[in-house]
Amino acid sequence: MEGNQLFRRARLFILTSCCIILNSCQVPDYLYYNFADLNDYKIFPSISVSTNVQRDSLPCSLPQAELILPEGFAGGRKDESFGAFLDRTKTVAFLIIRNDSIVYQHYGNGYSGSSIIPSFSVAKSVVSALLGIAIHEGYIRSVDQPVTDFLPGLKDPGFRNVTLQNLLEMRSGIKYDEGYMNPFGSMAKFYYGDNLRKYTFNLKVTGTPGGEYDYQSCNTELLAMAIEHAVGKKLPVYLEEKIWQPMHMEYDATWSVDSKKDAEVKAFCCINARAVDFAKFGILYLNRGIWGSDTIVPPSWVDESLKISNNSIDSQGYPYAYHWRVLTNGDFFAKGVLGQFIYVSPSRNVVIVRMGKSVSDIVWARLFTSLTGQL
Repeated sequence: MEGNQLFRRARLFILTSCCIILNSCQVPDYLYYNFADLNDYKIFPSISVSTNVQRDSLPCSLPQAELILPEGFAGGRKDESFGAFLDRTKTVAFLIIRNDSIVYQHYGNGYSGSSIIPSFSVAKSVVSALLGIAIHEGYIRSVDQPVTDFLPGLKDPGFRNVTLQNLLEMRSGIKYDEGYMNPFGSMAKFYYGDNLRKYTFNLKVTGTPGGEYDYQSCNTELLAMAIEHAVGKKLPVYLEEKIWQPMHMEYDATWSVDSKKDAEVKAFCCINARAVDFAKFGILYLNRGIWGSDTIVPPSWVDESLKISNNSIDSQGYPYAYHWRVLTNGDFFAKGVLGQFIYVSPSRNVVIVRMGKSVSDIVWARLFTSLTGQL
């Protein structure tokens, strides 16, 4: 996960040879960089997402208040402070927002409030928001449209039966291996490969669209390409215009792409931003898409996105909606590998952001539910 850089460099010649022999450059990249890492935003080219806030050392625009955490709440170890618990679990940023104010924040493992942190699959929830905006603006009629309305170049005729809703709900029937430990698998190709459009357009539909739930990052990539075709803009540009600047995010961000040549957005992951701006996105959904006096995401879309409408259940038993996990108590969260979370509790008016170097052995969503219940 955090492989020794000298060891990585020592293998570079061998891995480059593998690239030539295998004609598959994601394999040596996978072996060289190992698994996903918080420094991955440095190895991929990216497109900038600019804010309209002039920092110049200005304080965070979110108001701050004091919170005294529940006595002894530290993940189960006796006499361990909450901050020590966060450091032990390789948490780099942890924020609690209540009533739109920051009531707790902790940065550790060498990170600060200005540190860039990759979102990984938390980005999927942002893509969902952008789809809702595109529908509201009339670029897309509804989620019932087949993806081929926007991407007619998809080779497999089975895509004619795959709707945007199927992609949102991870029920597309596409053949795709989400496994993170296989350097030859689909996920390694999408994450480390340099021709996302080719990989995506060569996908095949082998299952029944609308049938079984199967979490696959390719679904989000297809959604992103459909949005870009519909609005006529790159996804980071659309994010900047519709969310980042209207919300006056605290910092500029970037969105990683597959290569400088093609600049296909890694939409299934890889928004690189600061913890406070991920928190502001959570506040946006807490407030049903409203930011101040402005409607950023249509409230009707937020409501639709968070409905438990079928039996889609993720690997930890949480219902899966439109690129959000939704609890039966009304809480919901965005989730990324290494334990990146935006957790929203409408009943408590609380948003929790956790960003980390690893998930550790914690079921974080369960911890968030417990914590919000004690605030």
